Amino acid sequence: MDIVIVKAGDTLRSLARRYGTTAESLARLNQLNDPAKLIPNMALLVPGGDRPAREEMLVNAYAYPNISDAVLDETLPALSMLCPFSRRLTPGGALAPLDDARPVEAALAQGVSPFLTVTNLGENGGFSSDVAHAVFTDQAVQDAAVESILAALAERPYAGVNLNLEYVYPYDRESYNQFLRRLSGLLHERGKYLSTAIAPKESAGQEGLLYSAHDYAAHGRFADWVVLMTYEWGYTYSAPQAVSPVNRIRRVLDYAVTQMPAGSILLGMSNYGYRWRLPWRQGDAAAVVGNAAAINLAVSVGAELRYDETAQAPWFRYTDAEGTRREVWFEDVRSVRARLALVREYGLAGVSWWTVNRLFRPALRLQEALFDTMKLL
Repeated sequence: MDIVIVKAGDTLRSLARRYGTTAESLARLNQLNDPAKLIPNMALLVPGGDRPAREEMLVNAYAYPNISDAVLDETLPALSMLCPFSRRLTPGGALAPLDDARPVEAALAQGVSPFLTVTNLGENGGFSSDVAHAVFTDQAVQDAAVESILAALAERPYAGVNLNLEYVYPYDRESYNQFLRRLSGLLHERGKYLSTAIAPKESAGQEGLLYSAHDYAAHGRFADWVVLMTYEWGYTYSAPQAVSPVNRIRRVLDYAVTQMPAGSILLGMSNYGYRWRLPWRQGDAAAVVGNAAAINLAVSVGAELRYDETAQAPWFRYTDAEGTRREVWFEDVRSVRARLALVREYGLAGVSWWTVNRLFRPALRLQEALFDTMKLL
């Protein structure tokens, strides 16, 4: 596969002739709603190009259990591991129920390893620092949590546990590490894997509730794989900016590889963008937008599509039907390729997609063109 940048005057049919395919095939591959419309500077995936020496990599993905059958079936061949999101730890150490039987069975049918995904999300959304504190410091609660996790592993054929505990109090850092040690030992005794998801730190001294308690060295020591959540620089309440800027991701990786084996790191890949209102004001909430939807929106309004070379991310502005100015940052195949290149550059284990509920076909096909997907089964 190759990437072509649309120029003024290009049409899908002229590009199809150039690359030996059909306009219909290009439209489907790139999820274009209107094949008759292209805009300059949009990136399209096309057949051909140099075929690089292919390496295997691990590909993890998070998915909410309501993912459609069609999206799940098309996505699973590109995955090594699937993490249905999520089983919530309760204050007493129990796991809240999650109906993930359908994605678990579908994953197994396609040779993908399902993982029990455990979080400290509260009942009303948002991560609970207090739940994490109880699990780490109250022996009875921790014993109950461990018992609940092991019982859940017996209920379904999970390959292991993905532990996604966020907003942990800084003073719980060592207790968190000891919990990792305990859980890792119990899982490995049973032939199960442990992966963790941690915030994107750029230094050991980075402060903040999101970062301080995540000890990179301890996660690298006790977990089989560590998902670096290298996204959400641009987020719901931020000013308009790239969700996963490559220049910031590099800073995270430069630090991470000094603390843990590069071969244990799964690079977080954002599969979405945001749409902000302009002028942006503190407290304004951006709306999530899928990558394919963002591209089609840009085409439909005839936006001037731009590409930030520092962040390696596309963006555009437009005026909506109500007369409100909007700014959209998202991912296209250029930005996906830039992040996939970091896997080879840093010698990482692979990537982890958040989330695959919204299909972005060109990213999956590009990933498969550049890497073979390693299977654990």
